[in-house]
Amino acid sequence: MNSAHFSQAAHVFLGRSLPEEGHVVGYASIISKFEFRIPLPDQISMVCSRNKKYENAQWRVFPDKYLPEDNSETEEIVALYRQLVFALKYEGVNLLVFSQLVKHYNEIMLTQLVNIEPEGQYSRRIWFLIEWISGKELSGKEKLTKRSYIPIIDNTLQYSIEGEKSSRHLVINNLPGTIDFCPLIRKSEKLERYISENYSEKKGAYLNGLRKDIVQRASAFLLLKDSKASFTIEGESPKSKRAARWGQAIGQAGSKDLSKEELIRLQQIVIENERFIEMGFREKGGFIGEHDRSSGEPLPAHISAKWEDLDKLVAGLLSTNEKLLNSNLDAVLTATVVAFGFVFIHPFEDGNGRIHRYLIHHVLAKKRFSQQGMIFPVSSSILDHLDDYRSVLEAYSNPLLDFIEWEETEDHNVNVLNDTLDYYRYFDATKQAEFLYDCVHDTIENIIPNEVSYLTNYDEFKRYLDDEFEMPDKLVALLVRFLDQNEGELSKRAREKEFASLTETEVGEIERNYKSIFRAK
Repeated sequence: MNSAHFSQAAHVFLGRSLPEEGHVVGYASIISKFEFRIPLPDQISMVCSRNKKYENAQWRVFPDKYLPEDNSETEEIVALYRQLVFALKYEGVNLLVFSQLVKHYNEIMLTQLVNIEPEGQYSRRIWFLIEWISGKELSGKEKLTKRSYIPIIDNTLQYSIEGEKSSRHLVINNLPGTIDFCPLIRKSEKLERYISENYSEKKGAYLNGLRKDIVQRASAFLLLKDSKASFTIEGESPKSKRAARWGQAIGQAGSKDLSKEELIRLQQIVIENERFIEMGFREKGGFIGEHDRSSGEPLPAHISAKWEDLDKLVAGLLSTNEKLLNSNLDAVLTATVVAFGFVFIHPFEDGNGRIHRYLIHHVLAKKRFSQQGMIFPVSSSILDHLDDYRSVLEAYSNPLLDFIEWEETEDHNVNVLNDTLDYYRYFDATKQAEFLYDCVHDTIENIIPNEVSYLTNYDEFKRYLDDEFEMPDKLVALLVRFLDQNEGELSKRAREKEFASLTETEVGEIERNYKSIFRAK
């Protein structure tokens, strides 16, 4: 057996400067020791030589008493076990690391690993995860005698579901997913604060007491606005008819169950011209990015899942979606897992982004988060925070580019050469969840109330124009548009053309009333 040095003392660890003198421990030390070709965790754990304990976006720092016993006399499998115990205790579950361990060790070694402390809670969790990921039982595992069950996910560290008991391991499988698709989300101060706000009840407060016609008009406008925003995010400016058609699909979100057939139907609605697109699930590689101007070589910013893995990944996503919809997991966290998981897999040649955002609507509707009869225009908020949106997409995609091996095809596409399945089914979705909750907060606090307020003000201004000038609806709409565009004042051109019949005194009165109604509230 090899001697082990998992805990690494260094000033710089795989490109990151340590915030203190000390040793890197936990999952990062395991990844480095075995040279696993997977991204490092967003937060790396280290034990420092001083009595300090704190964390930031990149590091968890512990005092030296937390250092797992690990020296030249320690057998590798024992040292690994101690690092895994530390990781499970303080970092949570990292399915990518466990998937790599299953590939790295043979059954004899894995059995030895889980028999180090066979009755211990961490040993049982490790044992379950190894068998869950590998899909087969370790034949040499000793029978347990304890009868107390412990959860796989520590819900003080990560979000979980109710779970099911596994009598073989005496654990509760509360993983929020299935073997073929199980992203995990860490508990953070931001997410806990948002969840405690209980937006699922707060979301309808701004509608209480409003006239039904105001709610209906606001919903219709926001539906079209959300549809247009989803196209704009993709760099497209669709015709009104096309945007309205997609808006109609968004308005029906949650009315149908997700299936492979339903996803294909949605793509057919999104893609107006099929002449240059191969519809349906890809049967070739895919990437997002540019091509070199001179050679045509692909310059990927994101590489899609291998087309050979799509059946398993999409089936896994659909099963996990069903599982989470019937669980106690927060609606926005569920939408994060399903929608971002879909866009990272990127199963279609085109249309993935808009369907990804549709899936947010779908999950929120299924979880009864969205207000009945009122679309939840989250794409509008995403468009307003486009740089942040790109950042959370890149937070997933960029680290993977170092681990995906590919070659250029004759048509300047990519052909992935290595096994990449686990990258798309086991990832940390914390950053994406925080971003989506930011957008939900913005939508509830600003976008919907602002639209409702605008329509209420519009109606009040229209009543004033009706009473004073008997102005037809079409001309009222034109007048308001001009005033909106020109800081509440009517331009010289508008005064001389469309509204030449108004006197200077009347124009001044209209402008004062507009500013009083639209800006004073």
